Amino acid sequence: MSSTTEQPSTAATGGTEQHGARAHSDGGWDSADKKVPVQTRSERFRSADLDAFPTVTGREVNWKFAPLAKLRPLLDGGLDGAPYPYLARQSEGADVEWVRSDDQRVGSAGLPEDRASAAAWAARDAVLAVTVKPTEQHEFITITRSDFGPQPRAAHTVITAEANAQGIVVIDNRGSALLSENVEIVVRDNARLTVVSLQDWDDDAVHVSTHFAEVGRDAFLKHVVVSLGGDVIRVNPSTHLGAQGADTEMYGVYFADAGQYIEQQVYVNHDAPNTRGRVNYKGALQGEGAHTVWIGDVLISRPADGTDSYEQNRNLVLTDGTRADSIPNLEIETGNIEGAGHASATGRFDDEQLFYLQARGIPEEEARRLVVLGFLVEVIQKIGAPELEERLIAAVEEELAAGRSVIAEADPETVEADPETAQADA
Repeated sequence: MSSTTEQPSTAATGGTEQHGARAHSDGGWDSADKKVPVQTRSERFRSADLDAFPTVTGREVNWKFAPLAKLRPLLDGGLDGAPYPYLARQSEGADVEWVRSDDQRVGSAGLPEDRASAAAWAARDAVLAVTVKPTEQHEFITITRSDFGPQPRAAHTVITAEANAQGIVVIDNRGSALLSENVEIVVRDNARLTVVSLQDWDDDAVHVSTHFAEVGRDAFLKHVVVSLGGDVIRVNPSTHLGAQGADTEMYGVYFADAGQYIEQQVYVNHDAPNTRGRVNYKGALQGEGAHTVWIGDVLISRPADGTDSYEQNRNLVLTDGTRADSIPNLEIETGNIEGAGHASATGRFDDEQLFYLQARGIPEEEARRLVVLGFLVEVIQKIGAPELEERLIAAVEEELAAGRSVIAEADPETVEADPETAQADA
């Protein structure tokens, strides 16, 4: 006599089971509650209403690494969203101006996906609008911000490259800050735009930034995040390739010192035919407690036939006591693509590279400096602005020199003994 056991249907269980699998604790499959598995990035909740987001506890998938004690002042509202001082250097074919918080351009590239972004969105009193116009030359705009002060602040920037325009926009962050901000980027049809976000803050700065980008038909966006200074830096860029032929290259370079936390959550949404995406982030870590987080999400949706996409993250560990979390994710909803892939690696120096350089008479310390520079400069040189690239290379060298000094002070074997002290000890 045989018996069979019936499995309850999805409908009968309220969506908690599907093909014998139970829903992940972070989300279910119940369409009535509009829940989806947490890994489906495109289905994350979006809202400009701060109260629509629950209090952050640290158990959320997108907050689980972050030092919430330091970020808390930026999560609970009450931010100062008034206009701030800035210095703009721009060419004739570009405009930089303050506009009203209800300007029609606000929200054209995206909406907040987390509480920090929503808090900054709700607090804005004015929006800094940057417009790149179509001219015969390559426009160049630099916005230097260095006077936010120690109070919790909010900022909102909208960057628009008009159809057929071409240019580069650099947001240069310096000084001290406790800042949460949103940056919207709109690249209209056939435009070519580079946006560089440079975090060269003082050591006490806390900065949370969400970037939304919308790329038009046959348009190109190069997005570069450079994070060097600051205490806690969290820059999360997302790019929506929603028109045929849209193209993006997203680069990042970061250097974390002792006690410093740097996080990037990168998202590329291929949502139209024949789109192309390249993501390449590289970082170096040195000093006790240096911590970096990179989470890369790529979605190739059903309409995105002919997509060509690749993402990678590389981390170079220079000392003990550091931590690099690297999580690449790839979702593909159509099989008719050119190609897609992802990669992640974290490790120490390549001994063969050091041996090669030392075998040619280069001292070990200089050989290590050359290896680190070669590792990071590959990304820096993608910016396409020689003056800025030189500044960043010099900043990386300063980071390396500072790290060597700290290591030397901590290692008694590298400290030369005082002759008088040595004689007294004897």
